[in-house]
Amino acid sequence: MMEGEDGVVCGRCWTRVAWLPHPQCPRCGHPTEGRTCRWCALLPPFVRAARSVCWVPHETGSAIVHALKYHEWTAAAAGMSARMARLSWPADVVAERAALVPVPLASVRERERGFNQAERLAMALAGYWRLPVWPGAIVRSRRTRTQTRLTPEERSANVRHAFSVPDGARNRLRGRHLLLVDDVITTGATLNACAAALFDAGARTLSYVTFGRARASGDR
Repeated sequence: MMEGEDGVVCGRCWTRVAWLPHPQCPRCGHPTEGRTCRWCALLPPFVRAARSVCWVPHETGSAIVHALKYHEWTAAAAGMSARMARLSWPADVVAERAALVPVPLASVRERERGFNQAERLAMALAGYWRLPVWPGAIVRSRRTRTQTRLTPEERSANVRHAFSVPDGARNRLRGRHLLLVDDVITTGATLNACAAALFDAGARTLSYVTFGRARASGDR
């Protein structure tokens, strides 16, 4: 075993991940390379901050995500969340964050897979940040197509009103700052739809944390 290895992903693979470079936008965490941030425009006004570890698609980062999601390497969530836990946040987010809310899978997809990868990441993150995980705070209220091959506009339409907050979850999230957890953010459509449902149900502020992030137009 190489020095620095941890878990099922070897140390050599971790060194090959395409980490998001600095400088980064203080709100959305997207690399700015000295430019004015344009990625913030993807986020609703009630989203305070967003952070991600690395670029995807990328040979190594994508392989780690795919191993977790499609090849039952659930133990990979430990190394992924360890790196997510090291991300830097605005001081108010650290002071206010009340709970981690994993993005829900469609019930049929979760039955096929046997788990929700976002929930696995959230459970691992909870140990680092000493926060509760609220997997039942939001549910998918209708089936959607996979987002993989859709345009940004199609992605937004596909997940619009696809999530809802159960009546029994509304009281505890009212007035809270919640962190939504997912494996990857691309255009933000899924996370934004979840955030909108939580905000409409009474949450005060949302922030996002993911392992991977897709490049935007103009990124190198």
